[in-house]
Amino acid sequence: MELNIQRPRRNRKNETIRNLIQENWLSTNDFIYPLFLIEGKNKKTEVASMPNIYRYSADLILKEIEACVKLGINSFCLFPSINDKLKNKTASEALNKNGLYLKTISLIKKYYPNVVLMTDVAMDPYSSDGHDGLVKNNEILNDETLDILCKMALAQAYAGADIIGPSDMMDGRVGSIRNILDKNKFTNVSIMSYTAKYASAFYGPFRDALDSAPKFGDKKTYQMNPANVTEAILEADLDTIEGADFLMIKPALSYLDVIKTLKDNFTLPIAAYNVSGEYAMVKAAAAKRWIDGDKVRDEILLSIKRAGASVILTYFAKEFAIANKK
Repeated sequence: MELNIQRPRRNRKNETIRNLIQENWLSTNDFIYPLFLIEGKNKKTEVASMPNIYRYSADLILKEIEACVKLGINSFCLFPSINDKLKNKTASEALNKNGLYLKTISLIKKYYPNVVLMTDVAMDPYSSDGHDGLVKNNEILNDETLDILCKMALAQAYAGADIIGPSDMMDGRVGSIRNILDKNKFTNVSIMSYTAKYASAFYGPFRDALDSAPKFGDKKTYQMNPANVTEAILEADLDTIEGADFLMIKPALSYLDVIKTLKDNFTLPIAAYNVSGEYAMVKAAAAKRWIDGDKVRDEILLSIKRAGASVILTYFAKEFAIANKK
């Protein structure tokens, strides 16, 4: 009988040895926690399709951030739910210095100057059409949208944003935003581009949370085809040339191969958005006791990091931090 020299199980024989050779670890430093903002005072409403995720008025968002900071979460992405009366075709409410979003950005940075605050640049939360770009004759106009997006990004930078997140998927928006930020001396404001944002069925609960679903058609003329990977390389090339600081893939779980592809081909940090539908599925199955929700949560997050994401936007951030608080 030949001597069997290689026995990989020796390195799995107890937890201490397994920990010694573990290749990837999760921590709260990996996460950006998305927060939903609503009008009013002392308001907190749960998103029906996202258990334990809430829409907060500005005063309660401050308290939520305080609680998260104590848990080791220091990065947040803010999304506004805007009253329909304030929506129009040009998304002008996005530029209102006294409006909900810009005032809350300034408020957060006033009380928590050391947290990293990421903002969302797209027309859909403010648009009466529910699309990420300007609509004319049922067509989403690319170049005309860029001017609006640039004004949005600049207003958010003035309000105190640390990272601008263009989520619209218009061609050329990263370069246009970088140009206007630099011209106005916001060279230190970062851009996390939604580089490969797919036309996915996993966004449903998010659109419920913000009431931002398209009023007609879909988003397939600007968001990417889920069948494509090589196209993501093209998008990443363009965003890199145009001045992005991070490249994001959205969604994450069904696009681990895209995360890995961009990680292998680009030197910029890779981010991934563990989106609302991915969160909701875990919660629904766990509620039925079909899965162990905590273990599945951690396995999903670990798979996203293993694929190559340095940054993970996830609704699981707070509960992960609570579960792993030492």
